[in-house]
Amino acid sequence: MVLNPVISKLAGKLVVLASASPRRLEILSNAGLRFEVVPSWFKETLDKGLFKAPHEYAVETAKQKALEVARRMPFKHLKTPDIVIGADTIVTVDGMILEKPVDKDDAYRMLSSLSGKEHSVFTGVAIVLCHEKENEEVDYQLIEFYEETKVKFADLSDDMLWEYINSGEPMDKAGGYGIQALGGMLVEYVYGDFLNVVGFPLNHFCKQLDRIYNRCTSSSDQQSESVRPSHNGTHATSALTQPPPKLSAQSSHSPSSPAKHNPTSGSRPNSSAAPLHELDRNGSANEADGSCCTLVNSLSKHTEDREAQRLRDSENTLPLMTSRGQVIELNVTEQEDSEPKKEDLQRIVDLMDGFKASKALFTASKMCVFDLLQSRPGLDAAQVAQEIKASVKGTQCLLEACVSLGLLRSKERPCKKPVFENTDLASRFLLTDAPCSLRGYIQHCNDTVWPLFSHLESAVWEGANQREKAFGKTSTDMFQDTFYKRQEVQLRFMNAMHSIAKVTGQAVATAFDLSRFKTACDLGGCTGGMAYEFTKAHPGLSVTVFDLPAVIEMSEHFHPLHTDNRMSFVGGDFFKDELPKADLYVLARILHDWPDEKVHILLSKIADACSPGCGLLLSEIFLDEDRGGPRRGLLQALSMSEGSQRSATEYGLLLKSHGFTTVHVRHTDSLLDAILCIKA
Repeated sequence: MVLNPVISKLAGKLVVLASASPRRLEILSNAGLRFEVVPSWFKETLDKGLFKAPHEYAVETAKQKALEVARRMPFKHLKTPDIVIGADTIVTVDGMILEKPVDKDDAYRMLSSLSGKEHSVFTGVAIVLCHEKENEEVDYQLIEFYEETKVKFADLSDDMLWEYINSGEPMDKAGGYGIQALGGMLVEYVYGDFLNVVGFPLNHFCKQLDRIYNRCTSSSDQQSESVRPSHNGTHATSALTQPPPKLSAQSSHSPSSPAKHNPTSGSRPNSSAAPLHELDRNGSANEADGSCCTLVNSLSKHTEDREAQRLRDSENTLPLMTSRGQVIELNVTEQEDSEPKKEDLQRIVDLMDGFKASKALFTASKMCVFDLLQSRPGLDAAQVAQEIKASVKGTQCLLEACVSLGLLRSKERPCKKPVFENTDLASRFLLTDAPCSLRGYIQHCNDTVWPLFSHLESAVWEGANQREKAFGKTSTDMFQDTFYKRQEVQLRFMNAMHSIAKVTGQAVATAFDLSRFKTACDLGGCTGGMAYEFTKAHPGLSVTVFDLPAVIEMSEHFHPLHTDNRMSFVGGDFFKDELPKADLYVLARILHDWPDEKVHILLSKIADACSPGCGLLLSEIFLDEDRGGPRRGLLQALSMSEGSQRSATEYGLLLKSHGFTTVHVRHTDSLLDAILCIKA
């Protein structure tokens, strides 16, 4: 089986590879396929625990990659591809899925687990066929399959592992090795498709293309057709074509008998083919023209059960789609005699207009409107416009909007234009030099949070942070990213954290009686704003602020006249470096940003640094136990950071798992709550 017989079928078609992998590009290019590369924006953050078998995870990831590109290109690239190819390669051993290592230690963990063992390499592949309709909608057909290859590693010494790791090769490869290069020295044998281990099962892919373009038969012929046995258990499903984005891709197939896969027997279960189905515009499933290409091969019993469940779920939802018009008519009939309550309507309108109010606040703050009116109250719109160098019309609209939001007051004057002044609310929180100023955090919301939330649909779709789309930056550590190494950008971020610390610090510092503790360490304490509140509230307490060296170096900008010798600053990385000794450790707004594995690393380090009787004070937004609020915590979660928002109970259990007991919880009247626990 070679690709040549189908190359002529692909001539003139726009074929797209939804991957930036140089290995996949090389494999397909060497096979003579002409294609464009459009890397997928889909973040590989699917919950592995939701999949019963590793290959299902790889296939689903490949499918989401391909569909994301297929759906994006007509709008972002202004052209519709004919074929989109997505792929995802994973390594599995002892029931664990190994993807790309995050650092050298992770690579060592992966390679050590493979040493002396046989493991499986799965590549899931999704082929999306795109069909433009006359009404500019696009129908998609999805073919998905996977390939498994067995690989045995030799028994490897630590010296050999570290020599390989230090070469840098493992860092962008699933399982931490590249079999086609230096990683080949680790391998004792390969059973199956070698190119599958490299990153793409070319042979299986060619067979699928052959089925699509060269073996179109009647449905009755398809039912009797089978695939020649091969060495690995694989499967593919035909997908319902649908007009996006109204409907998601579904899979359907005809029943096939269960088959067990024995990787050492050199056989693949026979494959039963199923007719391609379409989803018509009413959402009903119909067979495509009487003669269509076979798009499925073998199905294991487990996969068959999963696909059957998908079909049942699809059937359960079809009436909702096909009867959509009827449902609307019924609702209108039931409600046509009753007017909506004004308060209900206003609540929805307020939610719809909420983003406009936020942007009005951000803009007025950025233009220093509140600072101006504090120093020169009673200016009219033209005078304010002149000072902030903006149009009179625009300034007038902005000032009036701020009046409606309760941030400014307008005073009418006989035969003169109205003048404006700050309300008490603006004077307390929106001035640059106000004791409880939130201006720094407002600027952070405008410059960082707003762009992220403008990509919220993608964030929800992918379950991942959209920093790359919003800023073109991929680093998860702001102070390691080239963009954020600029001092003014770092200071802007630190100013935001300082604003929150000033507003919340007193409530957190006074939440508990801390008289038993003499020394404290504020981990990730940034500017020292929170630590300063602890020294004010507890005269017998000395506090060390521990943060990245770049942060500590610039912290003096926020307290140039501060001479309290009970505060000190130490630079370091709390994940890697030794923590300063203290009786009490403080974590304020830290844990919610980090993934579980990082959280456990940090808490383990704190627990190791603590002697019995030492304390840990944790301050975060605590979710209600039913996760119904508070709103600020649940909305913050939509930023899709790698971390999680938790309830007080969840935080308490987390701390107890690291040896901390006697958990005390305080729900403050401020923006942050607090937990105090003691090392057993």
